[in-house]
This record gives sequence, C-alpha cells and structure tokens, in this order.
Amino acid sequence: MSSNRLLDLELNMSSKTAGSSFNLLYFASASSFTGKDSDEFEAPVSLSKLFDLVEAKYPGIKSKILDSCLVTINLEYVDVPKSETGEEDVTIKAGDEVAIIPPVSSG
Repeated sequence: MSSNRLLDLELNMSSKTAGSSFNLLYFASASSFTGKDSDEFEAPVSLSKLFDLVEAKYPGIKSKILDSCLVTINLEYVDVPKSETGEEDVTIKAGDEVAIIPPVSSG
C-alpha cells in the first residue's frame, strides 16, 4: 500500500470514528482475507477480545492471520498477549486506530 493511500485511509478513518468506537485497519493478507481495508468496532475492548470478535466475523482469520501478525494502536506497536504467558492485555479505547499487520515475506 502506498504511503499516500495509507495517509488518505488514516485521515478518512479518523474523521469517521464516532463516540464509542474505533477503527481496525487491515493490511496485506488480512485485507485479502476480509475483503476490506477496515472495520469499526465498539470500545472499550481488550486486544484479545478484539481478536475473538474478528474471528467471529471472519471465521478462520485467527489461525491464518492473527496468530502471527503485528498490531499497532495509534501507530505504536503493541505486544499481542499470549494466554499461556499471563501477559497483561491492552485495552483499546474509543477513537483509537488499530492496525493488523501480517508478516511480510520477500524473495
């Protein structure tokens, strides 16, 4: 995705975010899997709960995309909590911008 398209998408999404919701942006294979560039979800919600909501909306995405993706909230990378490690979960708030960034390969 070109930087201009990303900037346009971010500006467009930030102007549409209303009261108690946030935008989830999909990139690369996540966008291909969902057929969308973004979705809107209600806040507040934990990152692990968001993954459950996305899996419910797009069955199979968790094992194919989410289990190996990177996540940003407001353009800052966050750790994806793993239940077996007991890591503290991140809470997504209204107006936040969350991005799902699948691994990228080259070759």
